[in-house]
Amino acid sequence: MWNIPNLLTSFRIFLIPVFLVVFYLPVENAHFLAALIFVLAAITDALDGWVARKFDQMTKFGAFFDPVADKIMVAAALIVVVEDYGSLWITVPGLIIISRELIVSALREWMAEIGKRSAVAVSSLGKLKTIAQMVALTGLLWQGSKGIEVIATMALYVSAVLTIWSMYIYLDNAWKDLTDESNAK
Repeated sequence: MWNIPNLLTSFRIFLIPVFLVVFYLPVENAHFLAALIFVLAAITDALDGWVARKFDQMTKFGAFFDPVADKIMVAAALIVVVEDYGSLWITVPGLIIISRELIVSALREWMAEIGKRSAVAVSSLGKLKTIAQMVALTGLLWQGSKGIEVIATMALYVSAVLTIWSMYIYLDNAWKDLTDESNAK
């Protein structure tokens, strides 16, 4: 169970409280350091999946824990960004992103329960959404300059649009099953 991909995923979970503490430290470069930790977590996210596939080290633990670690890290970053900016312009896309994650996670769980998990498997659009989220959150956490914040905010809106679009695709793929009352329990 404790192969390299699972260790990377566990490390990402460990980074979450470190990220939060660093973000709120009363030091000059706290936001930059928190953004750096967030980038490190994003790298481990990409790396753990690649290593698992490349070296055939996929495990049930990793299949479950990897997306959980990702969602917790993104949610933690979104929460601190929303709180720090205190702006409707950041809060609305943040709420859209978190809401989508809850909806799609519940949908995937339900589809797995009826044996149709593949209908809502991760898509390339979902991966593009994740990249936009990582760029947006890194810039919004860092707050390096006004230009970076503007680009990061635009990336957050791109991410929110991709979030809605990918959620629509997942719901569309599952719609027949969602509306088929013979699946009701």
